[in-house]
Amino acid sequence: MCAFRQDRTPIPEETTDERKATFGQVLQPYTEGEAVLEAARCLQCAMPFCVQACPITQDCRGYIDLVAKRRFDEAARLVLRDNPLGTVLCKTCYHYCEEDCVKGGRGDPIAIRHLKRASLELGNTPPLYEPPKDLKGERVAVVGAGPAGVMASWDLALRGYSVTVFEAQAFAGGQTTTIPKYHLAGDELPKDLARFQKLGIRWEMGKKAGVDFTPEGLLEQGFLAVYLAMGASNPRRLGIPGEDLPGVFYALPFLLAINAGTEGLFGRKDRRVLVIGGGDVALDAARSARRLAADGQVTLVYRRSEEDMRASDEEHLGGEIEGVRFLFERAPVEIRGDGHVGSMVLRRTELAPPDPQGKRVLVEVPGSDETLDCDTIIVAAGEVMDTHGLPPELELKPSRHGWPEGVRPKHMTAVEGIFASGGQSVVYAMEAGAQAAQAIDAYLSQKKGRPTTPRPDPFGGAAPAELPAGYGGPTWNL
Repeated sequence: MCAFRQDRTPIPEETTDERKATFGQVLQPYTEGEAVLEAARCLQCAMPFCVQACPITQDCRGYIDLVAKRRFDEAARLVLRDNPLGTVLCKTCYHYCEEDCVKGGRGDPIAIRHLKRASLELGNTPPLYEPPKDLKGERVAVVGAGPAGVMASWDLALRGYSVTVFEAQAFAGGQTTTIPKYHLAGDELPKDLARFQKLGIRWEMGKKAGVDFTPEGLLEQGFLAVYLAMGASNPRRLGIPGEDLPGVFYALPFLLAINAGTEGLFGRKDRRVLVIGGGDVALDAARSARRLAADGQVTLVYRRSEEDMRASDEEHLGGEIEGVRFLFERAPVEIRGDGHVGSMVLRRTELAPPDPQGKRVLVEVPGSDETLDCDTIIVAAGEVMDTHGLPPELELKPSRHGWPEGVRPKHMTAVEGIFASGGQSVVYAMEAGAQAAQAIDAYLSQKKGRPTTPRPDPFGGAAPAELPAGYGGPTWNL
C-alpha cells in the first residue's frame, strides 16, 4: 500500500529564521521510521531508471529496498561499494537519479539522496576498504585530490596499483571544501577518506604541478601513468573596469574562507552585496553572504532569464526562502568606487533575433544602463584551469567548464601515459575519475600483456560488483 503513495515523506528542515542566522545544516536526517516509510514508496522498477541516471551507477534501487526492510547495515555497505564519497554525496549530490524516478511522473520522486544518507547514518559503519590480494607493484600518480582524483586513486588502488596522490593544497577534497556548512558540516570527507587506510595510497600534500614537479617528470621518476585531475581552480574574471577594487571577492576563495572559520569576513552585518552569476556556486555564495549580512541585502545578478539559470531548483528555492533577491537579464559593465567598491553599473540584456541557423545570442541593450549601490561584490562567473608551469607538449584542452582534458581518446593527453579529465559536479567528477582509472588500467594491461579485469569488491568479496538486473546503460549519454 505504501508503494502507491504519491507524496514524499517530508524531509525535516530548519526554519527560515534558523537558516538566516546560522550555517547549521538546513536538511535534517530522517528518523528510522521516516526512512522506512519513504523507502516503502519505491516501486522497485524492473528497469532501474534511477540507477541509469547516476553517473557512477549507484545501485540506489538496491539500497532503497534494504532500507524498506530495515536492513541498514547492508544498505550502507551497498552504498559504499560503488561510492567512496558516499558521506559527502548523500548531502550534496544533485540527485540526477530523482529526476528519472518513475514516481515523479504522478507525484514526488523517491527521496533517493536522503535515503542514501539514512543508510549511512542509521547503519553501522562498514569495514575499511580492502586491498586486492594480487598487488601489481606498478606505480601510478594522481595529480589532484578532488572528487575525480579521489575516485581514480580508490579505483586504481583496488585494482592493485601503487598510487601516489599529489595535491597543491594542504588538504584533500578539492572544491568539496568550498561547499557551505549548511550542506556539509565538515566531518563528512574525513569519514569517507578514513575508509582508505588499508589501500596503501600515498598522499603528497602541498605539491603543485608545474611548480614542484611536472607530469613528464613523474614518468621519468618511474610512474607508469599519470592522471591529471586538477579541476578548474582559477576564478574567471569579469574583465570590466573596477574589478580590482577592495570589496570584490571571487566565489570559491570566499566560500573556502568561510569554511576555514572566517565568518567575520564582512566585518559587519549590514553589507549590501551583489553576487554575479547564475550557477550553484553563485547561489552558494549568495546564501552564505545572506547569513553574514543578516541586517543587509544580498542580490544575485544574472545576465540571462530566470528560466536559463544553471543553478538547481533546490539552490534557487533555498536562496528565495533565505531572502536573496534576484535580478535577471542584467550584465555587469563597470564597478565604481573611491578606494573601495561603491556601486556597479549594469546593462539590460536580451536575445537577438534568430540568425540564419536559428540561433539566438544574448546581446546588451544600448542606453539601458542602471547603477546599483553596493559595498561588496562576489564574482561567480566560473573557473578556468591553471596550466602555469605545465609543458605545452601535453596539449591540454579546456572543457566548457574549465578543467583540463586530454586530446586523445580515453582521456589521454598528447603525451603517452598522461591522462586528464574532470567533471562539473562532485558526482560527475567521480565518474570522470572512474573512467580515467579504467582507461589507465586498460593502457597498462595492454603494455604488460595481461587482460583487464573489473574493479574488485572493495570489501574483499570473492566476486566484483555486478550491475543491477534490468540496467540498460546510462541515460545521460542516450
